[in-house]
Amino acid sequence: MGDSVIEAFRAYLREHNLPVTPQRLAIAEVVLSPDRHRSADEIAQELRARGVAVGTATVYRTLEVLVRSGLVVERDFGEGFKRYESARDMPQHEHLLCTVCGRVVEFQDERLDRMSTLLAEMHGFARQSHRLVIYGVCPECQRGSGAR
Repeated sequence: MGDSVIEAFRAYLREHNLPVTPQRLAIAEVVLSPDRHRSADEIAQELRARGVAVGTATVYRTLEVLVRSGLVVERDFGEGFKRYESARDMPQHEHLLCTVCGRVVEFQDERLDRMSTLLAEMHGFARQSHRLVIYGVCPECQRGSGAR
């Protein structure tokens, strides 16, 4: 994650007359890192592990601001909580979600994109976008549980 994304968040806060606090910037650093799709609780836990004192309400309020800013995307995989990921300049992508450990893997496949357009047209729709989440068990959990 580049400092430019954090600077963009700083600028957004200033433009909207919102305080630029160390807690907000720490939350932004965690959620804007590209390696995971984190829940608000995971973000709070990671910050506590780093020694950053931040309340859960602050995490949720900051996530709302990050989503409004367009820097973060909220994802609902039907787990009973939302996950957040950087809205970096990544084109349309899909997700694989491990139902054992919660790991999320992003992937792209142009065949899926073409197929979704064809399916929409078959039903008279002009496709704008689509979202796909494939639920399953990741390779690590398969090895760990003996499942094949």
